[in-house]
Amino acid sequence: MLLFFYSHTSGASRKAEGFLAQVLQRRRNHDTFAVRRIDCESCRDLAARFGVRRPPTLVVVEDKRVRAKLEQLHGCAEIQNLLAPWLK
Repeated sequence: MLLFFYSHTSGASRKAEGFLAQVLQRRRNHDTFAVRRIDCESCRDLAARFGVRRPPTLVVVEDKRVRAKLEQLHGCAEIQNLLAPWLK
């Protein structure tokens, strides 16, 4: 599962969502992750539980454990590096 913590008022979150879509589409990994979008402003308790200090943040959860985390996304390359162990 891939958790995408975002803020609906953040331009950086909108950009990060586009970067994530590019990475998953480029490698034909649309179904690799169940992607859950979580608004940090309306789900503050969940964001705190995963240690999200500032959106946008990606968290990979596998077997009910956090396996990887990336805060303040800036581009496709860093997202691809984070997700590499799970991408085809």
